Amino acid sequence: MKTFLLSTALVAGLASGAAAENIGVSMALFDDNFLTVLRNGIQEQASGMDDVDVQIEDAQNDVARQLDQIKNFIASGVDAIIVNPVDTSATQAMTDAAAAGGVPLVFVNREPVNVDALPDNQAFVASDERESGTLETIQVCELLKAAGKDPANVYVMMGELSNQAAVQRTKDIHDVMEGGKCAVTLNIIDEQTANWQRDEAQDLMTNWLSSGTAFDALISNNDEMAIGAIQAMKAAGINMDDVVVGGIDATQDGLLAMAAGELDVTVFQDAAGQGGGALDAALKLSRGEKVEKKVYVPFQLVTPENMGEFTQGN
Repeated sequence: MKTFLLSTALVAGLASGAAAENIGVSMALFDDNFLTVLRNGIQEQASGMDDVDVQIEDAQNDVARQLDQIKNFIASGVDAIIVNPVDTSATQAMTDAAAAGGVPLVFVNREPVNVDALPDNQAFVASDERESGTLETIQVCELLKAAGKDPANVYVMMGELSNQAAVQRTKDIHDVMEGGKCAVTLNIIDEQTANWQRDEAQDLMTNWLSSGTAFDALISNNDEMAIGAIQAMKAAGINMDDVVVGGIDATQDGLLAMAAGELDVTVFQDAAGQGGGALDAALKLSRGEKVEKKVYVPFQLVTPENMGEFTQGN
């Protein structure tokens, strides 16, 4: 098991006799570009605080492992726990374990299925996914209209189906279409999951391309999958000027793809802001302070015109 221990002011705390606050953090997966930025946001926020120790563990996309990590944090006497859930439908057991142990808990980035029934010492910090896919899809529609493609045929790549963000971002696409918010008529040829992963997206797009079906755009639930799809399209000799590609997260790799003229739309999700916000909420709850049940960090549309504002983001 990978474990990171960050002791920001341990020496000073010992010298003054003050006990450091210990926060346990369980991340769904270390090997994920966006979640790495989020994890670093927690660490960097802690580094500027006195007497705060943060122990971050990798659940390796394993629900049982993550629940064990939470139980171990409780048994070790941490002051609060932050969880980036592997499976958002499996969060009730995590809430119950923390509540039984009397330890405050903060879910971050991925909305727990029980978000509307969290106890008083638990909270959720993220961005409102109803904004993410909506901003992305409306902009894709505008670009298709400008290109004279109406109606337009599109593919949709979804994240992990057990993840609330993937479900909501995909729903956003349909809501834009059904709500009359799209500047053109969209025809979805197919929508399948590539589990947030670049390599899986490359394979999926390769399969789609093998059908020979003409398409005008790809709407992806995140940048990583969009990049994988772009790699497949380029390998097949497709001119990226002829296809509109949208993603979400505004990762550094995503912005590089945008600078290269390959990714047309992305949406900035402030990973570091979410991480820092989760730590702030966890510390407040550990001190008996009140925290809003849902703390949202706004999404922002990113295009080639304003991408320079986000190069130091994710």
